[in-house]
Amino acid sequence: MGKAARLKQQRASERKPPAVGKQRPRAERTARLIWAASGMVVALVAIVIAVLLVNRSSPKAPPPAAASAADRNAPASLVSAANAVGFHPTTEAGTGLIEDQPISAAEPPSNPDLLPVGSTAPGFTLMTPQGQSVSLASYRGKAALLEFFATWCPHCNAEAPHLHKLAASLAKDKVAIVSVNADGETAPSVFAFHRYYGLQYPALVDPSSQPGSFSSQGAAGKVTTAYRVQAYPTFYVLDPKGRITWRSDGEQPDALLKQQLLKAAQVG
Repeated sequence: MGKAARLKQQRASERKPPAVGKQRPRAERTARLIWAASGMVVALVAIVIAVLLVNRSSPKAPPPAAASAADRNAPASLVSAANAVGFHPTTEAGTGLIEDQPISAAEPPSNPDLLPVGSTAPGFTLMTPQGQSVSLASYRGKAALLEFFATWCPHCNAEAPHLHKLAASLAKDKVAIVSVNADGETAPSVFAFHRYYGLQYPALVDPSSQPGSFSSQGAAGKVTTAYRVQAYPTFYVLDPKGRITWRSDGEQPDALLKQQLLKAAQVG
């Protein structure tokens, strides 16, 4: 083999392809970098959206409010039993959003069997967790908002601070708010809920053959059954003569509850 042939063979052997994984053409490297960067951007956007959705759909539980005088002076045995209930505010995605919305945001009731507007509200006498007797008849002469609730209900928990503010904003000689536990819950369970939110209006125990609690669902009592409650919360507004002027279920705009109460108070 001549010298020229040997040099040609030597140069040919030196022109080996690059080792796989160590070096690639510039265009291919650029394309891969673009894809990698795009993937990172998409991942970051997805994380941001997920965080925003979680923060938006999972409302924060409100802190405990100052207890009413009646709750502060409750019997030690009731306080001890309420502490053992382990109550804490329950939340759920989508709750607590409509209360600050305008009246037009309200939806019609989901329960078609609620007592009709214009009928007289069924009378009752129930007890507070402390044992104080409260009669619906004692509210004659005032417009009254009846709320049927359960302590474990996220929608009822969302409503509680708003009802507390509503009660404080209305003239007590013309308007009253009364809550009735609709799940047959025990006095300690109802007391724990009432105390946590610092409610100034009464929350009444409606005894049931199947008692419930914050941690155990019960069954409706006689008063709850008479008012045909199927969803929590359920609201009835009564005029000073005890007639139903409005009713609905589910969370409601604060403005709507106030409007209906003031409207009912004007009825002679």
